[in-house]
Amino acid sequence: MAYRPQQPAHLEYLGDATKFSAQIHALIPRCDLLENFSPAEVRLLAHFMDVYRANSGAEIIREGDPGDFMMMLIEGTVEVHKRDRWNTPQLIAVVEAGKTLGEMSMVDGEPRFATCVATDPALFGVLDRENLARIIVEQPMLGAKILMELVLMLSHRLRQTSGRLLHVLDEQAQRAQTFR
Repeated sequence: MAYRPQQPAHLEYLGDATKFSAQIHALIPRCDLLENFSPAEVRLLAHFMDVYRANSGAEIIREGDPGDFMMMLIEGTVEVHKRDRWNTPQLIAVVEAGKTLGEMSMVDGEPRFATCVATDPALFGVLDRENLARIIVEQPMLGAKILMELVLMLSHRLRQTSGRLLHVLDEQAQRAQTFR
């Protein structure tokens, strides 16, 4: 059994993800994590995950909270908000079915980077660090595949973020030259 988030009492626990493996497999075209997985591998992964339902407006992950799990959105949409230097939440992403959230905290054990809120009813699978470790020990080929996909996803996101940062820095430099 995967980790059950403690704080959001308004999340409905639906049980082991095995009965949702067909829905999860259908997400492959939209899911970077699963893009190279077979139906059998998805079923095996689902055995190590739990599924939850959240109502519209439910806070699923809270910035700054501890976290050792990631989630895969099976249905619904989630907004991702990050607080700025004035402590004002800023929308940084809208995530749809097939995307994953919370990978960084699952991997490094650091506090949550952002807050995730369901914008409509959402269904999501949860994989925690303990069950990822179990996969690595009990199903090493699947564990290696998951780890490789996580590394590729996080690397891709870092490259995108670096590109956006460079764009912002260029814009600031151009504005600074305009005011000289």
